[in-house]
Amino acid sequence: MVGRPLMTTLWKIETEGFERLPDDGPAILCPNHISFIDSPFLMMMAPRNISFIGKAEYMDSWKTKYVFPAFGMIPIDRSGGASAKGALEAAEEVLRRGELFGIFPEGTRTRDGTLRKGRTGAARLAMRVGCPIYPVGITGTDTIQPPGAPAPIPFRSCKISIGRPIHPERYTARDSDRLAWRSMTDEVMFEIREMTGQNYLNSYAGQKAETEPTIEAHVGTVTDPPPPGGSHDELVGVG
Repeated sequence: MVGRPLMTTLWKIETEGFERLPDDGPAILCPNHISFIDSPFLMMMAPRNISFIGKAEYMDSWKTKYVFPAFGMIPIDRSGGASAKGALEAAEEVLRRGELFGIFPEGTRTRDGTLRKGRTGAARLAMRVGCPIYPVGITGTDTIQPPGAPAPIPFRSCKISIGRPIHPERYTARDSDRLAWRSMTDEVMFEIREMTGQNYLNSYAGQKAETEPTIEAHVGTVTDPPPPGGSHDELVGVG
């Protein structure tokens, strides 16, 4: 990556577990999301190109409309419907080409540093394509560019950790697809929490935390499966 030397000069970026990523073939990366710069930092430090889903609103800003697509961002209209479905079909195409795809399972940035309940889109894609999910734990980027900050602050540090792969085959024997999706997603969130040390709240980002109880994340914990048929909102993880 051409920009990596500049990035590592401006910030101290510690990496861990990147050797776990496969040299080729499809895989999904699922990071927590604490700062606007999470996806650019991960994309810049990874040994292979990663395509990410991103908000369609980024295409409206001169600061991001050219840079993000050049990195491989797939824009998605968060109003849902056909636009969301189209972006997810594009994500599946990326994986079937044998490439890496990144999606934020929380759906959006956390404003208070907590880790929120994961949406099941990554698990659905993993089971459909037959590829592993790699949980990614990011810490420190919220001090480099806190929510609402107009630009990153130089000479600060962060850490990006790649967790062990989670394979969809472990969940295909579950009683229902929704149970399998939820179980796999909960394991992803557990692994992220282990890497970041964040407090876990059993509510989706954007919902008031007090509407659902705070829980300790456990591998395979099944909480609140989506209604029959699910929804595009449950699929989408958008930066």
